[in-house]
Amino acid sequence: MNKKEVSEIKKQFTPDNCAITRICGCYVDGEKNKKTQLKEAFLSLPEEEIFKYFELFRKTLSGTIGKNLLNMEFPLSAENAGGTQDFLLKLRASQLTDDALLDAFYDRIIESYDYGENYLILVIHAAYDIPGKSSDGSEMFDASDEVYEYLLCSICPVKLSKPGLSYHAEDNTFGERVRDWIVEMPDVGFLFPAFNDRSTDLHSILYYAKNAEELRASLVENLLGAILPLSAGGQKETFQTLIEETLGEERDYEVVKNIHENLYEMLEEKKDSPEPVTLDKTEVKKLFAHSGVTEEHLEDFDRNFEQATSSSSSEQPSFLATNIVNTRKFEIRTPDVVINVNPERSDLVETRIIDGRRCIVIGIDDHVEINGISVKACLLYTSPSPRDYAAS
Repeated sequence: MNKKEVSEIKKQFTPDNCAITRICGCYVDGEKNKKTQLKEAFLSLPEEEIFKYFELFRKTLSGTIGKNLLNMEFPLSAENAGGTQDFLLKLRASQLTDDALLDAFYDRIIESYDYGENYLILVIHAAYDIPGKSSDGSEMFDASDEVYEYLLCSICPVKLSKPGLSYHAEDNTFGERVRDWIVEMPDVGFLFPAFNDRSTDLHSILYYAKNAEELRASLVENLLGAILPLSAGGQKETFQTLIEETLGEERDYEVVKNIHENLYEMLEEKKDSPEPVTLDKTEVKKLFAHSGVTEEHLEDFDRNFEQATSSSSSEQPSFLATNIVNTRKFEIRTPDVVINVNPERSDLVETRIIDGRRCIVIGIDDHVEINGISVKACLLYTSPSPRDYAAS
């Protein structure tokens, strides 16, 4: 799913567009005991509660695609009778009215979700009558030819409110605030099936993780059975390893800088596209070659790529550009100095040999500040000494 498709589903979580038919939930304590359950027709709930649930559901579809929102595919084994996808299809077909299926669903989560405190499992069934779209992109609600029927699950921590003082209006006094249990924003969740190309995709699922580096692999494997991609941090580390292995011991500064600049340009060129910029093995190799990696260093690229991505469960590992390049800064780090540069102006930084020493040189204009104090640029070149090259 891309940003526009996620946004289209999120828009349903409003009173005017609501397509939710039923909501069910199970409250679980820190000992994995079911404390209570709920089963309701969604629109029969009090209006105040409906708005609170909308907020939770929208949060389950928030964040960056490739970091917090992960597109996953089911392996063929999950789609066989008795597989995880088959189970989710039965749960969807029941429209959450089958108590035995619901209990089995909760049990799978409780068994796989490693969380030592109280939490609330929420699952909704919805049926979205997909409006057609004209050539100019406007919606045509009388041209629908498909109903997108889906489940959205949110797993939310439940924690005690913080202690404190409060004002007691009934007796006009101050005293200890009564602490109660608060349902917090979701920790993880999923949308099944995925809404790809504005249509039902039974072979895919959209997974949400509040913490992009804690994907709850056990939950994904046992409940969903989907193929878990590398986390955002895992992709960055893998890509860095691939650069190091490809370039070897002689890692040229200019080549690494070129890779960063070319990635940044890719993102800038497609910043208005709803599709994330993704690089597979072929595209990474082209990127390296375009950035100045020699043919000699690229000879073992295929082997280096397979080794670097060996921890990925995907048959065709790929990288999201937003996960492997820092779009906020271009950072150069030495043991004693850290230089942060606007990524658009990494061209201002170069390496030179000065007085026999390899140095990092930064081009400057007339405006220079030291600890917030504006100074004349020419003063930076007085009294030359080895410390003038502290960034070397």
